[in-house]
Amino acid sequence: MFKASQAFDRIQHLYTNDAFVELIRDAVRFFNGTPVHTLPFSQTFLGTGVYALYYTGTTGIYGKYGEFNRLAYNSPIYVGKAVPKGWRQSRTSSVTQQSRELCNRLREHQRNLEIVPNLEVENFACRFMIFEDSSSDMIGTIEAALIQLHRPLWNTTLDGFGNHDPGRGRYQQAKSDWDVIHAGRTWAEKCLGISNPQEQILERIANYFEALEAQS
Repeated sequence: MFKASQAFDRIQHLYTNDAFVELIRDAVRFFNGTPVHTLPFSQTFLGTGVYALYYTGTTGIYGKYGEFNRLAYNSPIYVGKAVPKGWRQSRTSSVTQQSRELCNRLREHQRNLEIVPNLEVENFACRFMIFEDSSSDMIGTIEAALIQLHRPLWNTTLDGFGNHDPGRGRYQQAKSDWDVIHAGRTWAEKCLGISNPQEQILERIANYFEALEAQS
């Protein structure tokens, strides 16, 4: 039986590659330069990739985003990804450009924004970048880099926007914070667990914007 014969040395396990870091930076730069489309967005297209939603309204609890995005779309409220089918099990097709996952994901979010009574879909815009073939392996990495860079509210402070119906037998869980603030999704109303108080969630949102303003 083979036995390890040398002492542990952390440096021998540490991988670094400046080219990889620059590749991520280049992808983020490309993303930030892609066209922005106002919602509702009805265009059908093929592809998987990464996207961001921007709030452009100037009133309500997200009104500060309207100020931040007044001259340029620099502050997304949400960043997400649309991966090829079978991505989690490494069973993706090599022809990822035939997928409509990214387009469908944006439309799903659009429907959610239209459902809830205290949001107007016209106050949102989106941008996205498409990854094809082997480059689709970078989707999760670029999504994480954009979230780390921008710290979007719906990714970091108000969780639940990207959630799906948990299905029968799992409605004992609590509503997400997003669904507490934005009631209206039918399946979320079936969740009977004890949710966080609305006042507490709103206070966290206010603190988020205070911190964001302090950084600008």
